Amino acid sequence: MTFCDDRKDKDMLETLYKEAIDRKENPKEGSYTNYLFDKGLDKILKKVGEEATEVVIAAKNADKDEIANETADVLYHLAVMLVETGVSVEDVDAVLKARQGKKSNVHDRPEITNY
Repeated sequence: MTFCDDRKDKDMLETLYKEAIDRKENPKEGSYTNYLFDKGLDKILKKVGEEATEVVIAAKNADKDEIANETADVLYHLAVMLVETGVSVEDVDAVLKARQGKKSNVHDRPEITNY
Protein backbone atom coordinates (compact mmCIF):
# COMPACT_ATOMS: atom_id res chain seq x y z
CA MET A 1 0.00 0.00 0.00
CA THR A 2 1.36 3.43 -0.87
CA PHE A 3 0.62 6.82 0.60
CA CYS A 4 -1.42 7.97 -2.38
CA ASP A 5 -3.51 4.77 -2.40
CA ASP A 6 -4.33 4.81 1.31
CA ARG A 7 -7.67 6.66 1.43
CA LYS A 8 -7.44 7.39 5.16
CA ASP A 9 -4.07 9.12 4.80
CA LYS A 10 -5.15 11.01 1.72
CA ASP A 11 -8.45 11.99 3.30
CA MET A 12 -6.68 13.49 6.32
CA LEU A 13 -4.39 15.57 4.11
CA GLU A 14 -7.38 16.59 2.01
CA THR A 15 -9.25 17.52 5.19
CA LEU A 16 -6.38 19.74 6.37
CA TYR A 17 -6.17 21.30 2.91
CA LYS A 18 -9.93 21.95 2.67
CA GLU A 19 -10.00 23.41 6.18
CA ALA A 20 -7.15 25.75 5.23
CA ILE A 21 -9.03 26.84 2.09
CA ASP A 22 -12.17 27.44 4.15
CA ARG A 23 -10.25 29.47 6.72
CA LYS A 24 -8.64 31.57 3.97
CA GLU A 25 -12.04 32.24 2.38
CA ASN A 26 -13.89 32.63 5.71
CA PRO A 27 -11.45 34.12 8.23
CA LYS A 28 -12.13 33.64 11.93
CA GLU A 29 -10.74 35.98 14.53
CA GLY A 30 -8.07 34.36 16.66
CA SER A 31 -7.45 31.58 14.13
CA TYR A 32 -3.83 30.44 13.89
CA THR A 33 -4.41 29.51 10.26
CA ASN A 34 -5.61 33.04 9.51
CA TYR A 35 -2.62 34.42 11.38
CA LEU A 36 -0.36 32.47 9.03
CA PHE A 37 -2.24 33.65 5.93
CA ASP A 38 -2.14 37.24 7.18
CA LYS A 39 1.63 37.03 7.74
CA GLY A 40 2.14 35.61 4.25
CA LEU A 41 4.20 33.01 2.48
CA ASP A 42 7.52 33.78 4.19
CA LYS A 43 6.02 33.10 7.63
CA ILE A 44 4.32 29.93 6.40
CA LEU A 45 7.58 28.67 4.89
CA LYS A 46 9.45 29.49 8.09
CA LYS A 47 6.97 27.34 10.03
CA VAL A 48 7.28 24.48 7.51
CA GLY A 49 11.05 24.58 7.99
CA GLU A 50 10.83 24.78 11.78
CA GLU A 51 8.42 21.87 12.00
CA ALA A 52 10.47 19.77 9.56
CA THR A 53 13.54 20.38 11.72
CA GLU A 54 11.58 19.28 14.79
CA VAL A 55 10.65 16.03 12.99
CA VAL A 56 14.33 15.40 12.28
CA ILE A 57 15.22 16.00 15.94
CA ALA A 58 12.40 13.74 17.13
CA ALA A 59 13.54 11.00 14.75
CA LYS A 60 17.14 11.41 15.84
CA ASN A 61 15.93 11.00 19.44
CA ALA A 62 13.86 7.93 18.45
CA ASP A 63 10.81 9.49 20.15
CA LYS A 64 7.83 7.94 18.35
CA ASP A 65 5.22 10.14 20.02
CA GLU A 66 7.15 13.27 19.17
CA ILE A 67 7.74 12.05 15.60
CA ALA A 68 3.98 11.62 15.19
CA ASN A 69 3.20 15.02 16.75
CA GLU A 70 5.79 16.91 14.74
CA THR A 71 4.85 15.12 11.51
CA ALA A 72 1.25 16.21 12.09
CA ASP A 73 2.52 19.79 12.49
CA VAL A 74 4.50 19.52 9.24
CA LEU A 75 1.48 18.19 7.34
CA TYR A 76 -0.71 20.99 8.69
CA HIS A 77 1.80 23.68 7.71
CA LEU A 78 2.32 22.05 4.31
CA ALA A 79 -1.45 22.15 3.73
CA VAL A 80 -1.47 25.88 4.56
CA MET A 81 1.51 26.38 2.22
CA LEU A 82 -0.25 24.50 -0.59
CA VAL A 83 -3.30 26.73 -0.25
CA GLU A 84 -1.19 29.88 -0.15
CA THR A 85 0.73 28.86 -3.30
CA GLY A 86 -2.29 27.56 -5.21
CA VAL A 87 -1.08 23.97 -5.41
CA SER A 88 -3.80 21.39 -4.78
CA VAL A 89 -3.64 18.06 -3.00
CA GLU A 90 -4.66 16.56 -6.34
CA ASP A 91 -1.54 18.11 -7.92
CA VAL A 92 0.64 16.44 -5.30
CA ASP A 93 -1.27 13.17 -5.59
CA ALA A 94 -0.73 13.16 -9.37
CA VAL A 95 3.03 13.50 -8.87
CA LEU A 96 3.05 10.67 -6.32
CA LYS A 97 1.01 8.43 -8.63
CA ALA A 98 3.32 9.21 -11.56
CA ARG A 99 6.32 8.22 -9.44
CA GLN A 100 4.75 5.05 -8.08
CA GLY A 101 6.40 1.89 -9.34
CA LYS A 102 9.19 3.71 -11.16
CA LYS A 103 12.75 2.60 -10.63
CA SER A 104 14.60 5.04 -8.44
CA ASN A 105 17.63 6.79 -9.85
CA VAL A 106 19.81 6.68 -6.76
CA HIS A 107 22.87 8.90 -6.89
CA ASP A 108 24.57 11.56 -4.85
CA ARG A 109 23.13 14.96 -5.50
CA PRO A 110 25.29 18.06 -5.71
CA GLU A 111 25.40 20.25 -2.63
CA ILE A 112 23.00 23.19 -2.71
CA THR A 113 25.02 26.40 -2.77
CA ASN A 114 22.46 28.93 -4.01
CA TYR A 115 19.64 29.63 -1.58
